[in-house]
Amino acid sequence: MQTAGAAGLLAVALSVPAMAAEKPSFDCGKVQAGSIEELVCQDAGLTKLDQQLAEVYAQAADKAKNEQPPMLKAMQRGWVKGRNECWKSEDKRACVELSYQTRIAELQAQYRLVEMIGPIFYACNGNPANEVVVSYFKTEPATLIAERGNQTSLMYVQPSGSGAKYQGRNESLWEHHGEAKIVWGYEAPEMTCVVKPQ
Repeated sequence: MQTAGAAGLLAVALSVPAMAAEKPSFDCGKVQAGSIEELVCQDAGLTKLDQQLAEVYAQAADKAKNEQPPMLKAMQRGWVKGRNECWKSEDKRACVELSYQTRIAELQAQYRLVEMIGPIFYACNGNPANEVVVSYFKTEPATLIAERGNQTSLMYVQPSGSGAKYQGRNESLWEHHGEAKIVWGYEAPEMTCVVKPQ
């Protein structure tokens, strides 16, 4: 029995230097047992995502210095609360991983931290005044920001048999061969939109 215990202690001792090198952006010594933060501390993949988010957040904060009203910190606090709700999920790790990936992509798109295609102007339902302006971002997962009037929607790429399909909170865009099917708002009718010549 002692041999198994000694082997276990040796395994822990050998893994400590590796763990020390990879730390999340918060103090693992202060997290609650069983919390989502503890899961992040114990998982190398999630730790890496936390580090990546910390870097992207710092870049976004630099760009948001003169933002009025200042939204970034409040949004980040809200995101942390949302991530911590993953304890309710059946697959906690998958929930946390997706939470990090979408937040990183969101910040990269909102603060223009990655390569972008656009803006592309779409005229919808045959009316040039019914315009949706779209910027595509090379995030992981891929994102776009669509603007219509004074409203903005961040959308994430979805699996699609053909073309590129993006989904936001109440908006969607499915682009195929230069034509886009756009739904703007909860249960709104689908619009057929084509790229406007510039």
